[in-house]
Amino acid sequence: MALLSKFAHLSLWTALLFFALLRPNVGRAQGFPPITPDELKMTSEPQAPGAAAVILFREVDRDDNGTTTHEDNYVRIKILTEEGRKYGDVEIPVVKGFYDVVHIRARTIKPDGSLAESDVKVFEKTIEKAKGFRYLAKTFSLPNVEVGSIIEYSFSYDFSEHWIYDSSWMLSDELFTRYARFSLKPYSPRYAIWNVRWIWRALPPGAEPKEGPDHIIRMEARNIPAYQIEDFMPPLTETRARVNFIYEDEILETKPDEYWRHVGKKLNGQLESFIDKRKAMEEAVGQIVSPGDAPEVKLRKIYDRVQTLRNTSYEVRKTEEELKREKEKPVQNVEELWKRGYGDGQQLTWLYLALVRAAGFDACGAWVSSRSEYFFAPNAMERRKLNANVVLVKLNGKELYFDPGAAFTPYGMLEWTETATPGLCLNKDGGTWIKTSLPEASESQMQRTAKFKLTDDGNLTGKVTVTYTGLQAMYHRRRVLFEDDVARKKSLEERLKDQIPVAADVELTNKPDWSSSETPLVAEFDVTIPGWASNAGKRALLPVGVFTAGERNTFEHASRVNPIYVDYPYTKSDEVTIELPSGWKVDSVPTGQSNEGHVVGYTLQVENDHNTLHVKRKFSMDFLLLEPKYYGPLRSFFQTIRTGDDAQIVLLPGATAAAN
Repeated sequence: MALLSKFAHLSLWTALLFFALLRPNVGRAQGFPPITPDELKMTSEPQAPGAAAVILFREVDRDDNGTTTHEDNYVRIKILTEEGRKYGDVEIPVVKGFYDVVHIRARTIKPDGSLAESDVKVFEKTIEKAKGFRYLAKTFSLPNVEVGSIIEYSFSYDFSEHWIYDSSWMLSDELFTRYARFSLKPYSPRYAIWNVRWIWRALPPGAEPKEGPDHIIRMEARNIPAYQIEDFMPPLTETRARVNFIYEDEILETKPDEYWRHVGKKLNGQLESFIDKRKAMEEAVGQIVSPGDAPEVKLRKIYDRVQTLRNTSYEVRKTEEELKREKEKPVQNVEELWKRGYGDGQQLTWLYLALVRAAGFDACGAWVSSRSEYFFAPNAMERRKLNANVVLVKLNGKELYFDPGAAFTPYGMLEWTETATPGLCLNKDGGTWIKTSLPEASESQMQRTAKFKLTDDGNLTGKVTVTYTGLQAMYHRRRVLFEDDVARKKSLEERLKDQIPVAADVELTNKPDWSSSETPLVAEFDVTIPGWASNAGKRALLPVGVFTAGERNTFEHASRVNPIYVDYPYTKSDEVTIELPSGWKVDSVPTGQSNEGHVVGYTLQVENDHNTLHVKRKFSMDFLLLEPKYYGPLRSFFQTIRTGDDAQIVLLPGATAAAN
């Protein structure tokens, strides 16, 4: 199961990361550094021609050596053009439950050097930078930002207590950076041995982390190029210049093979200790399956049974006082877990492993790397990046992957973050490297069926049914897990509105099944699209593409910097029926299209059956990652899609049809 789902429930290995030292009284000084005359007079940056703004100075000071990890940040930006004024609207990413942003201060320095101290009003909202890239942020706006102004602000990240987070320095920013300074005070407990090492990627010339006599690690960097936000791009941690710090609680081998053999043996020992209750598991299997069941049926029955158990990873966190009142000891093994009837997602996945082994299957437990934030490289020797657990079952020469601890995950599928990613399949010798499977586009579909009537004034009215399957259904259910019926209804309605390229009235009319992992998520709507048909002299034009907004503005830029990255392959298919008003006739329909490529596919068919139009459209994205060199053909393909979607059906309204 992926890290973000199970983060609150630590594995046996990560439990070693708890510590209980008092937090030192460290923080940034309340004042800002003085502004120089050269900074005020600056009008451009030679190393970033045409830049709307540049970062003059940035500082990051991180302290891991306390009960609560915290990080102080300071940023100074020069506004160079009218477009650059937008950087006065600041967005600071937040991850709820893991860290908060505090102590925000900001000010604007006008071109003449006078100050406009900001009374910062902070808001929290979800930001969408590009398709497929969203995040939660705290936002605020600085006053009196104009060309030539300097804006600066400071803030601190306060992380949750008793946890060492992924310490890293991210050098690249959306803007070119003239000068940046970083420091890290690493975790150093009083009564244990902890080591820290660091690796880096794409550092500018002359920049290299160094540890000082005070054991603080520091680095300075100059002239850091900006990164570019694009549609469907890899995680920012993969595209930015960075330094990653790796903590270890013991001295381990320095060669990757030896390192992973050591780690694998340790993880396997912990896993076997947890699941080694063969007799209890055989008794449990006897309650779940029948002796005559086929192997595939047994696997599915056990999977379904595990998924019915209460999964605490998907519950609202209890307060510390509530947990103390329960006085419940942590579960020690799968026998206790089975008797208790609930556990966190990681434990439930290991329970599935114990049960299928007891049922006679050849299965192993595997730690894999979630690809939501980074791509895993074994040579970097980062144990913490193997952060999701799955079960591999070998049956009839096939390798099947399961993660029942991930809520709403259909049988035989994994969360998208766990697909097509490396992992370590554990055994007594340390384990073997695997790569999880990637589902085909046909396994995760959004199917839209519409039955419309066209009115004389050009409106479309009717019923729309949207059916989500596979990962499409899973993530809709996961997204609204803690919402009430009103919020769930709104979520589906807004989703459909986003797929229609013009304003539409949408109302959900059924009660979808939000609780199942296997059944499709089916939503039924009453829909009205005003003015869908437009007048063209004596004729009317009716656009072919009703649910095409998702592809309308995709890959429009002429060039590409980053690889093209899709969370998982998927398919969208539409069957739209439009009944024309009495007396109307069809003059012409667009020619059909069929473009089935290796990585993307698009088909369109328009038929006229006794003045009832039938439009069939299918679009699929069947890849995971494409290098930028393939962007040109991909962009051309999407232009073909837009041309097909924008095609018009020509109609003869009642009076014109009668005259003809």
